[in-house]
Amino acid sequence: MERNIAQIALFAAMIAALGLVPQITLGFGVPITAQTLGVMLAGAVLGARRGAAAAGLFLLLVALGLPLLAGGRGGLGAFVAPTAGFALGFPVAAFATGLFVEHVRLRSAGLAAGLGAVFGGIVVLYVFGATGLAIVARKSLLEAFTLVAVFIPGDLLKAAITGMLVQALARLRPQTLAWHRQAAGTGDLRL
Repeated sequence: MERNIAQIALFAAMIAALGLVPQITLGFGVPITAQTLGVMLAGAVLGARRGAAAAGLFLLLVALGLPLLAGGRGGLGAFVAPTAGFALGFPVAAFATGLFVEHVRLRSAGLAAGLGAVFGGIVVLYVFGATGLAIVARKSLLEAFTLVAVFIPGDLLKAAITGMLVQALARLRPQTLAWHRQAAGTGDLRL
């Protein structure tokens, strides 16, 4: 129990710290940030439930007013900004990434994590992000998806980084990836 809490807190802190990485804000108010890398890693390393809990803890701290979102934003006002959909999608994206790595059996933990990061950290997160942008900026869903599509190349790079880091963890400290140990011990057919 204590180890789970420590890991959740550690990954929430990592998501916050990645918001401090220098960012670029595009004309429609959505910054390019490294925080989504933290969300991808939370799901890929901790699994679905604990990854979602880490992202949820991060959002709770933001809601309490801590300036942890990219650009030093925090408080309830951050949840009505153009980026609100992305922020609110963090726990769901981490959960989806974790669910993918827990249930899609691949020989390579890194490949599973990279593909899971694409699924959760891009596909799922963009549904939330574009929907939030459409609502706040009063744009059609198609316009919002078109506006956020500019982030896809950078997020594909983050998914690749997630895969590489998880592969290194699987090689150096496999015990940190409980989902990978469970999958390896099940005897399931792995691709």
